[in-house]
Amino acid sequence: MLRQVTAVVRLSFGSLPKRLGGACVIVVGIAGVTGVLIALLAMASGFDATLGRTGDPNQAIVLRAGSDNEVSSQISLAEARVLGALEGVTLASEELYAVADMTVRGTGREANLVVRGIGPDAFELREAFRIVAGRPFEPGRAELIAGRGARAEFAGIEPGHAVRVRDQEWTVVGVFEAGGSAYESELWVDLPVARSAFRREGGINAMRLRLDAPDQVDALAERVSNDPRLDVALQSERAYFAGQSGALTRTLELFGRAVTVIMALGAAFAAVNSMHSAVVARTTEIATLKALGFAELPVVVSVLTEALALALLGGVCGAGIAYFGFDGLTVSTLNAGAASQLAFDFAVTQELLYEGLAWALALGVAGGLLPALRAARLPIPAALRGHDG
Repeated sequence: MLRQVTAVVRLSFGSLPKRLGGACVIVVGIAGVTGVLIALLAMASGFDATLGRTGDPNQAIVLRAGSDNEVSSQISLAEARVLGALEGVTLASEELYAVADMTVRGTGREANLVVRGIGPDAFELREAFRIVAGRPFEPGRAELIAGRGARAEFAGIEPGHAVRVRDQEWTVVGVFEAGGSAYESELWVDLPVARSAFRREGGINAMRLRLDAPDQVDALAERVSNDPRLDVALQSERAYFAGQSGALTRTLELFGRAVTVIMALGAAFAAVNSMHSAVVARTTEIATLKALGFAELPVVVSVLTEALALALLGGVCGAGIAYFGFDGLTVSTLNAGAASQLAFDFAVTQELLYEGLAWALALGVAGGLLPALRAARLPIPAALRGHDG
């Protein structure tokens, strides 16, 4: 039986050049399905990874009780002093969070960009922070530093240029990276200058706290919630940013798989038709093999093997297009939780490549199974007369 299977499979692939048109239909269709699936899921993966990298397990974020984002939060200066003096807190950063309209590079449209007012402790608290062009801003001056993503997505954000934010001119003096996190989509300015410029003298939006150990978050959160001097809520940074990314990530994944299913149905029908045409073209050959004593199983295996090989080729092509065309591609989207644009890179991971190839092989089975069974049941007399009966 093994010798029969080997012989029929070799014969099938030997006649493939005569059926090149149908084979190309299968390869192109499945390549399209695989490429679209991987690209869309890479978008969701990149967005989730960007926000995931923003959270530090040793840090907590404090917002006003009932607020789920920094935009709607407000913490008084008195509360900030209490939070900074808590036992177990080794570093505290008071931060102001504002949103400004800026021009998107290349399109001319306006979009929101985060402007974060920070003090000197903010740099030490974010260990991945580093200046990659220019210098840090000087305290007390209307200067700003721009994240790598903000510089890439918005026009005019270059060291030495002046940008207008909230009716005030700010000089861009540097560009920074922060480990690929969401902070790279922001502009950072000196906190006292930001309070004056944005008329926020009475408080801040959030505080970030460096803790002695990550396992202190829950205990510290309980102490904060029970303190009558405070009307705030504390949680780990990682939990906060996971909550910010969850809804959009799930939406992107659902959309990607829905589009893939629709395209897969079309590709499966195309594969069935192409493999059926291949069976029709091989009717005399198949009937001759059966008349010589070959069993039905080698015929089924040969048709399925051809379909799987073409599907795998299509899957590899689609995966290659997605990887080389989209991996690392920087785009931006609205981060609803922050009410601003977030720049992130597509992330074509190994898991996504495997998933794309699995879809390709499944389409190969779906497209080849029925034609394979039909080929095995071909009546020998009718097939020898040149049609499939």
